[in-house]
Amino acid sequence: MAKPNSRTELKEYSLRKLGKPVIEINVDDDQIEDLIDDTIQLFNERVYDGVERVYLKYKITQDDIDTGRGRNVTTQKTDTNAGATPASRTLDFDEGRGYLTVPDHIIGVQGVLPISNTYVGNMFGFRYQFFLNDFYNFNSYDILTLEMTMQHIQTLEFLLEGQKPIRYNKVQNRLYLDIDWSRIYVNEYIVIDCYRALDPVTFTKLYNERFVKEYLTSLIKKQWGQNLIKFSGIKMPGGVEFNGRQLYDDAAAELEKLEGKMLSTYELPPLDFVG
Repeated sequence: MAKPNSRTELKEYSLRKLGKPVIEINVDDDQIEDLIDDTIQLFNERVYDGVERVYLKYKITQDDIDTGRGRNVTTQKTDTNAGATPASRTLDFDEGRGYLTVPDHIIGVQGVLPISNTYVGNMFGFRYQFFLNDFYNFNSYDILTLEMTMQHIQTLEFLLEGQKPIRYNKVQNRLYLDIDWSRIYVNEYIVIDCYRALDPVTFTKLYNERFVKEYLTSLIKKQWGQNLIKFSGIKMPGGVEFNGRQLYDDAAAELEKLEGKMLSTYELPPLDFVG
């Protein structure tokens, strides 16, 4: 099928590109399944169409607050420097445990929306009082004055509150919030700005992406060459000679070209830092 929309159709498409059924492709089905997983993983991690930007909300529980305000058990580390005394010194470290466990399909976190008591819904907050006392008439209020005032409020919030520092590691699936957990309340929501990998089961159009089809075909070709390398130089009846090394080298060159094209065409460029 020219437009695959499932794993099976994608596999058959790539095998036909390599010559099936005219010639036998010496690659096991399990190997092909592994290569499909590798291709989808690379597509999710490096191609801008492989992810979607989402905002996930999380409701804070009392256990989160207690854990965030607590400390891990102190760990000990022996100083083995040359200058250490025979009874080596013992160094103590404390590590905060204020983190949230994020789902596996989250591959990147941009940040956390500001956690502040100055939002409009808080009647004791500055924004609420401003809208209550000054912003009572849409028709008579100058929009330029409003914009300047709102920017001034945002500047004050940034100076007084600051951005909430976070640390995220994809392997751990942990989002550390370096905040004062005593100011967080139970049932309060934290909104995470993050990137989620597209699920090919739901978004089957992923199987028809040009990069996915070309990259998988080259991966299977490389695996085919890898399987036949040990038979190089062996002649079959009729004078046919295996040349697994040539298949492997050709596929490696194709993959290198595709990965270079990915960096220039399919991947988002790094943002410049302005300071």
